Amino acid sequence: MKRQMSSRVMVTVVAALTAIALNAGLAAADETAAQAGEKTGVEGQFVRVAETDEGWVVLGYSIANESVKEDWMLLNVGMTVLRGVKGQTITRDQITLVTPAGQVIPLPSPQEYAKARGSLAALNERANLMEQSINYFPPGANQACRIGFFSNPTKAGLGLAYDQVELNPQRACLGRLYFHVPGGIQYGNYNLDVQFANSVVRVPMKIMTKEEAAAFEKQWKADSKKSKHKGHDHN
Repeated sequence: MKRQMSSRVMVTVVAALTAIALNAGLAAADETAAQAGEKTGVEGQFVRVAETDEGWVVLGYSIANESVKEDWMLLNVGMTVLRGVKGQTITRDQITLVTPAGQVIPLPSPQEYAKARGSLAALNERANLMEQSINYFPPGANQACRIGFFSNPTKAGLGLAYDQVELNPQRACLGRLYFHVPGGIQYGNYNLDVQFANSVVRVPMKIMTKEEAAAFEKQWKADSKKSKHKGHDHN
Protein backbone atom coordinates (compact mmCIF):
# COMPACT_ATOMS: atom_id res chain seq x y z
CA MET A 1 0.00 0.00 0.00
CA LYS A 2 1.10 3.56 -0.64
CA ARG A 3 1.91 5.43 2.55
CA GLN A 4 0.07 8.52 3.72
CA MET A 5 1.60 11.91 2.88
CA SER A 6 2.21 14.26 5.80
CA SER A 7 -0.47 16.89 6.30
CA ARG A 8 1.98 19.67 5.40
CA VAL A 9 2.95 18.03 2.13
CA MET A 10 -0.67 17.37 1.18
CA VAL A 11 -1.71 20.99 1.71
CA THR A 12 1.38 22.36 -0.04
CA VAL A 13 0.89 20.22 -3.14
CA VAL A 14 -2.77 21.14 -3.48
CA ALA A 15 -2.15 24.83 -2.91
CA ALA A 16 0.47 24.95 -5.64
CA LEU A 17 -1.62 23.02 -8.12
CA THR A 18 -4.87 24.84 -7.53
CA ALA A 19 -3.17 28.22 -7.76
CA ILE A 20 -1.60 27.41 -11.13
CA ALA A 21 -3.63 24.73 -12.88
CA LEU A 22 -7.19 24.96 -11.56
CA ASN A 23 -9.73 27.74 -11.64
CA ALA A 24 -10.93 29.74 -8.66
CA GLY A 25 -13.91 27.45 -8.05
CA LEU A 26 -11.88 24.42 -7.02
CA ALA A 27 -9.40 26.56 -5.13
CA ALA A 28 -12.33 27.94 -3.12
CA ALA A 29 -13.59 24.41 -2.46
CA ASP A 30 -10.15 23.41 -1.14
CA GLU A 31 -10.07 26.53 1.06
CA THR A 32 -13.47 25.66 2.51
CA ALA A 33 -12.31 22.12 3.22
CA ALA A 34 -9.14 23.39 4.91
CA GLN A 35 -11.19 25.71 7.13
CA ALA A 36 -13.27 22.70 8.18
CA GLY A 37 -10.15 20.82 9.26
CA GLU A 38 -10.01 18.65 6.16
CA LYS A 39 -6.83 17.96 4.22
CA THR A 40 -6.77 17.23 0.50
CA GLY A 41 -4.08 15.94 -1.81
CA VAL A 42 -3.35 15.20 -5.47
CA GLU A 43 -1.94 11.79 -6.37
CA GLY A 44 -2.32 12.03 -10.15
CA GLN A 45 -3.96 13.99 -12.92
CA PHE A 46 -7.35 12.52 -12.01
CA VAL A 47 -6.67 11.12 -8.52
CA ARG A 48 -7.61 13.02 -5.38
CA VAL A 49 -7.29 12.20 -1.67
CA ALA A 50 -9.17 13.82 1.20
CA GLU A 51 -9.18 13.14 4.93
CA THR A 52 -10.47 14.43 8.21
CA ASP A 53 -9.25 13.30 11.64
CA GLU A 54 -11.68 10.41 11.19
CA GLY A 55 -12.12 9.27 7.60
CA TRP A 56 -10.03 8.86 4.46
CA VAL A 57 -11.33 8.80 0.88
CA VAL A 58 -9.33 8.42 -2.35
CA LEU A 59 -11.03 9.14 -5.67
CA GLY A 60 -10.12 8.32 -9.26
CA TYR A 61 -12.19 9.99 -11.95
CA SER A 62 -10.37 9.64 -15.26
CA ILE A 63 -13.33 7.86 -16.90
CA ALA A 64 -15.70 10.56 -15.60
CA ASN A 65 -13.57 13.21 -17.27
CA GLU A 66 -13.97 11.31 -20.55
CA SER A 67 -17.76 11.11 -20.18
CA VAL A 68 -18.84 14.72 -20.65
CA LYS A 69 -22.53 15.03 -21.68
CA GLU A 70 -23.21 11.41 -20.69
CA ASP A 71 -25.93 10.69 -18.12
CA TRP A 72 -23.89 8.36 -15.89
CA MET A 73 -20.71 9.05 -13.95
CA LEU A 74 -18.39 6.25 -12.83
CA LEU A 75 -15.96 6.90 -9.99
CA ASN A 76 -13.24 4.62 -8.60
CA VAL A 77 -13.25 5.06 -4.82
CA GLY A 78 -11.29 3.86 -1.80
CA MET A 79 -12.22 4.37 1.86
CA THR A 80 -10.93 3.66 5.34
CA VAL A 81 -10.90 5.18 8.82
CA LEU A 82 -7.70 6.46 10.41
CA ARG A 83 -5.66 4.78 13.11
CA GLY A 84 -7.25 5.15 16.52
CA VAL A 85 -10.76 5.56 15.08
CA LYS A 86 -13.37 2.93 15.90
CA GLY A 87 -14.67 0.82 13.06
CA GLN A 88 -17.87 2.06 11.46
CA THR A 89 -20.40 1.23 8.79
CA ILE A 90 -20.89 3.34 5.66
CA THR A 91 -24.24 2.91 3.91
CA ARG A 92 -25.21 4.00 0.40
CA ASP A 93 -27.25 6.95 1.67
CA GLN A 94 -24.09 8.44 3.25
CA ILE A 95 -22.50 9.02 -0.17
CA THR A 96 -23.53 11.87 -2.48
CA LEU A 97 -22.24 13.76 -5.51
CA VAL A 98 -22.47 17.57 -5.64
CA THR A 99 -22.61 19.09 -9.13
CA PRO A 100 -21.22 22.46 -10.28
CA ALA A 101 -24.75 23.86 -9.95
CA GLY A 102 -24.97 22.68 -6.34
CA GLN A 103 -27.35 19.77 -7.00
CA VAL A 104 -26.89 16.91 -4.53
CA ILE A 105 -27.19 13.50 -6.22
CA PRO A 106 -27.51 10.28 -4.18
CA LEU A 107 -26.34 6.88 -5.32
CA PRO A 108 -28.98 5.24 -7.53
CA SER A 109 -31.32 2.66 -6.06
CA PRO A 110 -30.75 -0.99 -7.04
CA GLN A 111 -33.83 -0.72 -9.27
CA GLU A 112 -32.53 2.36 -11.11
CA TYR A 113 -29.14 0.72 -11.49
CA ALA A 114 -30.68 -2.45 -12.90
CA LYS A 115 -32.62 -0.50 -15.52
CA ALA A 116 -29.41 1.16 -16.73
CA ARG A 117 -27.32 -2.02 -16.72
CA GLY A 118 -26.89 -2.03 -20.52
CA SER A 119 -25.35 1.43 -20.77
CA LEU A 120 -23.39 0.94 -17.56
CA ALA A 121 -21.81 -2.24 -18.92
CA ALA A 122 -20.22 -0.26 -21.76
CA LEU A 123 -19.09 2.45 -19.33
CA ASN A 124 -17.59 -0.18 -17.04
CA GLU A 125 -15.64 -1.77 -19.89
CA ARG A 126 -14.24 1.64 -20.88
CA ALA A 127 -13.10 2.16 -17.30
CA ASN A 128 -11.39 -1.25 -17.31
CA LEU A 129 -9.30 -0.19 -20.31
CA MET A 130 -8.04 2.92 -18.49
CA GLU A 131 -6.59 0.90 -15.57
CA GLN A 132 -6.49 3.76 -13.07
CA SER A 133 -4.79 2.98 -9.76
CA ILE A 134 -6.15 4.56 -6.58
CA ASN A 135 -4.12 2.45 -4.17
CA TYR A 136 -3.29 5.30 -1.79
CA PHE A 137 -4.05 4.59 1.86
CA PRO A 138 -2.63 5.57 5.26
CA PRO A 139 -0.13 3.28 7.04
CA GLY A 140 -1.73 0.17 8.51
CA ALA A 141 -4.60 -0.02 6.02
CA ASN A 142 -3.41 -3.13 4.20
CA GLN A 143 -6.34 -5.55 4.27
CA ALA A 144 -8.13 -5.39 0.93
CA CYS A 145 -11.91 -5.25 0.97
CA ARG A 146 -14.64 -4.47 -1.53
CA ILE A 147 -17.04 -1.55 -1.61
CA GLY A 148 -19.92 -3.49 -3.08
CA PHE A 149 -22.85 -1.13 -3.43
CA PHE A 150 -23.21 -2.35 -7.02
CA SER A 151 -22.85 -5.69 -8.76
CA ASN A 152 -20.74 -6.00 -11.90
CA PRO A 153 -22.86 -4.52 -14.72
CA THR A 154 -21.09 -6.58 -17.38
CA LYS A 155 -21.80 -9.98 -15.85
CA ALA A 156 -25.12 -10.61 -14.14
CA GLY A 157 -24.68 -12.39 -10.83
CA LEU A 158 -20.94 -11.66 -10.56
CA GLY A 159 -20.17 -9.78 -7.36
CA LEU A 160 -23.24 -9.45 -5.17
CA ALA A 161 -24.39 -5.96 -4.19
CA TYR A 162 -24.46 -4.85 -0.56
CA ASP A 163 -26.06 -1.81 1.07
CA GLN A 164 -23.11 -1.11 3.35
CA VAL A 165 -19.37 -1.49 3.83
CA GLU A 166 -17.58 -2.07 7.13
CA LEU A 167 -14.52 0.11 7.71
CA ASN A 168 -11.72 -0.11 10.27
CA PRO A 169 -8.13 1.22 10.30
CA GLN A 170 -6.77 -2.04 8.84
CA ARG A 171 -9.19 -2.25 5.92
CA ALA A 172 -8.43 -0.62 2.56
CA CYS A 173 -11.78 -0.82 0.82
CA LEU A 174 -12.09 -0.24 -2.93
CA GLY A 175 -14.98 -0.17 -5.37
CA ARG A 176 -16.84 1.64 -8.12
CA LEU A 177 -19.64 4.14 -7.64
CA TYR A 178 -22.20 5.13 -10.26
CA PHE A 179 -24.25 8.33 -10.27
CA HIS A 180 -27.06 9.27 -12.63
CA VAL A 181 -26.42 12.93 -13.56
CA PRO A 182 -29.56 14.69 -14.89
CA GLY A 183 -28.69 16.72 -17.96
CA GLY A 184 -25.39 14.91 -18.38
CA ILE A 185 -21.89 15.47 -17.01
CA GLN A 186 -20.69 19.04 -17.50
CA TYR A 187 -17.30 20.71 -17.24
CA GLY A 188 -16.72 22.23 -13.83
CA ASN A 189 -16.20 21.49 -10.15
CA TYR A 190 -17.81 18.51 -8.44
CA ASN A 191 -17.51 17.10 -4.92
CA LEU A 192 -17.85 13.55 -3.69
CA ASP A 193 -19.15 13.71 -0.11
CA VAL A 194 -18.90 10.77 2.29
CA GLN A 195 -20.62 11.11 5.67
CA PHE A 196 -18.59 9.38 8.37
CA ALA A 197 -19.82 9.12 11.96
CA ASN A 198 -18.60 12.56 13.03
CA SER A 199 -17.42 14.32 9.89
CA VAL A 200 -17.94 14.65 6.15
CA VAL A 201 -15.01 13.88 3.90
CA ARG A 202 -15.41 16.04 0.80
CA VAL A 203 -13.27 15.15 -2.21
CA PRO A 204 -13.13 17.97 -4.78
CA MET A 205 -12.62 17.12 -8.44
CA LYS A 206 -12.81 19.09 -11.65
CA ILE A 207 -14.12 17.81 -14.97
CA MET A 208 -11.61 19.47 -17.26
CA THR A 209 -11.41 20.33 -20.93
CA LYS A 210 -8.54 18.77 -22.89
CA GLU A 211 -6.60 22.01 -22.61
CA GLU A 212 -7.13 22.27 -18.86
CA ALA A 213 -6.23 18.61 -18.35
CA ALA A 214 -3.01 19.00 -20.33
CA ALA A 215 -2.03 22.10 -18.34
CA PHE A 216 -2.84 20.38 -15.06
CA GLU A 217 -0.80 17.29 -15.93
CA LYS A 218 2.19 19.39 -16.99
CA GLN A 219 2.13 21.43 -13.78
CA TRP A 220 1.52 18.38 -11.57
CA LYS A 221 4.51 16.54 -13.04
CA ALA A 222 6.70 19.61 -12.60
CA ASP A 223 5.64 20.04 -8.97
CA SER A 224 6.10 16.32 -8.27
CA LYS A 225 9.63 16.49 -9.69
CA LYS A 226 10.44 19.50 -7.51
CA SER A 227 9.12 17.69 -4.42
CA LYS A 228 11.33 14.67 -5.13
CA HIS A 229 14.39 16.88 -5.54
CA LYS A 230 13.64 18.60 -2.23
CA GLY A 231 13.34 15.20 -0.59
CA HIS A 232 16.78 14.21 -1.87
CA ASP A 233 18.23 17.51 -0.69
CA HIS A 234 17.20 16.74 2.89
CA ASN A 235 18.91 13.33 2.83
